[in-house]
Formats: sequence, structure tokens, C-alpha cells
Amino acid sequence: MTTYVTVARDATGEVEDRGSRFLCTLRRVAEEDEARALVASLRREHWDARHHCSAFVLGPGGAVQRSSDDGEPAGTAGAPMLDVLRGAGVSDVAAVVTRWFGGTLLGAGGLVRAYGDAVRAALAEAGTLRRALFTELALDLDHADAGRVEGELRSRGVTVLETAYDARVRLLLAAPADEVVRVVEMVAAATGGASVPEPVGERWVDLDAGAS
Repeated sequence: MTTYVTVARDATGEVEDRGSRFLCTLRRVAEEDEARALVASLRREHWDARHHCSAFVLGPGGAVQRSSDDGEPAGTAGAPMLDVLRGAGVSDVAAVVTRWFGGTLLGAGGLVRAYGDAVRAALAEAGTLRRALFTELALDLDHADAGRVEGELRSRGVTVLETAYDARVRLLLAAPADEVVRVVEMVAAATGGASVPEPVGERWVDLDAGAS
């Protein structure tokens, strides 16, 4: 897999049902520890809430998927939250729905609907973006040429990840595998053949945000 979809920004979404309040906090995360830390943080922040149910999907292929009902009847909170995330096709995202009980039991169907709707509301606010696996290329330049070359590459759509200044200037570029030859040719044209970018690894890169 060389592309996948994640959320464009952190967001919240809220629904109410018969006095109960369901607040979804949606965060982009890269590791399982980050997702669990988010749950712990919200549990401390919203100490007066009865439940902090969670679901998260991690990795380019959504290989890691977890959910927790946190005391709600089995299958009425975490699982429907996870279903919404999977249905949206997003990964590297954690959803935590904090519930304040309003005094009226909602039943299994009501809980499934409320927890799912809270996640949907947060996803609508978050929007999505696509990530792509790019080849990293290191390009070393003389200081006198660096600004001009960097500007020319950026103007032609080349992704510049980092610029480091030392005895020479190193640009860390990124390109899809099928675009590497084109980038090398652009660098050659911009430097009169004096510099050649070298592949140094791979990195997931955020592309333009999609619908929000």
C-alpha cells in the first residue's frame, strides 16, 4: 500500500439524547501509546463523566484496530465507534466519546446510535487528507545556489521536507517512486548538472486535504 487516508485536523463532535451528552474527541495519532494516552488525558479532564469509550485505527492498512466500551453494555459503544472509523476509510486516528449520563437509560439501540453519531459529527469537522509513501532524496548545494534551486524546485511542485545549513546546504526532497527520475532531471537542469540528489529512504507525506 502506497497511499491511505487520515483526518486532516483534530476535531470534536457532540450529540445529546434524552439528557445524556456524548462528546467525541477525534485526534490523529501514529502509535497505540498515543491513543491510550489520549483516553487517559480525557479521563482526567472530564473526571465527572461516567464513560470514556474509545476506538482507534492505526497503520497504512489499518492493521491495528482497537475499541473499548468502558463499562457500557458490550458492543454498544466501542464497536459502533470503530465501525464508523472503518466506514470512513481513515487510519492513524483515535476517537474517544465521553458520556455524561442524563438519568434516562437509552437501551442498546440508543447507545449504538449515539456513540456512532458522535464520531460521525467529529469526522465531519475533521475532514480528510491522503498520505502517500514518497522516496526521500538528499540534495547538497552550495550556499550561493541553494535559494534559487530550492525556489525553482518548489515552483515546479517538488516537495521540500527540510533545509539544513552547514558547510553546504542540504535539501531533503520527497517524490513518489515514479517521479524520482523527473526530479533528478529537474535538479540537473537547475544546477547545470553540478548536483545529483541521492535516495536516502522513504517517508509518508501528507498530500492536500480533501473534503472537510
